[in-house]
Amino acid sequence: MTTARRHLVWDWNGTLLDDLDLVVRATNVAFASAGGPVVTADEHRVRFRRPIADYYADMLGRAIDDEAFGRLDRIFHDAYRTGLTSCGLAADATTAIAAWPGSQSLLSMWFHDELVPTVRTYGLTPHFSRVDGLRAAVGGGHKAEWLAKHLAELGLGGHEVVLIGDSLDDADAAGSVGAPCVLYTGGLSDPTRLRRSGHPCADTLTDAVTLARTLP
Repeated sequence: MTTARRHLVWDWNGTLLDDLDLVVRATNVAFASAGGPVVTADEHRVRFRRPIADYYADMLGRAIDDEAFGRLDRIFHDAYRTGLTSCGLAADATTAIAAWPGSQSLLSMWFHDELVPTVRTYGLTPHFSRVDGLRAAVGGGHKAEWLAKHLAELGLGGHEVVLIGDSLDDADAAGSVGAPCVLYTGGLSDPTRLRRSGHPCADTLTDAVTLARTLP
């Protein structure tokens, strides 16, 4: 089998990193601080969206301004950091990475200065030609502008790459640069919603790589 696109961009949270349970726990810590509801994993997967401030507003039943979101974002990330050592990689993450015949990189919407050492801790850094995270004080936005910067640093155009991620935001970011995206159904998003999007979907990361290798 040959690949039509030579470079693969991986997502991190919910894709290579199996952190759904931690994300839900940290989200509930943030919601509790604002008198909000307890969200289940299934509910989170169905209702989560970017910008995250809109998701928070929906779940809390009120508008969330920049100041309020900044506070909730800090509470979320403090709780997330506390539990991060409990997370492992997706079951077939290393096998999937090894199955790609071309170059690979990683782009996450998690903070860059924390992402880089974490990826190193899992022993994955040598597999990637570049690892980029969010270079901003507050998260929650869309991935598209960061993907454009990531590819520019790599010297690649969208026609040369394919993405694997677990959210429609990953697919939207890919589309913004003219690249396809394979959506992984085992992450942070509702599988039914992903399948209804029309993008190619896979239930395992190894199947996602197999699909990615065949995309024109």
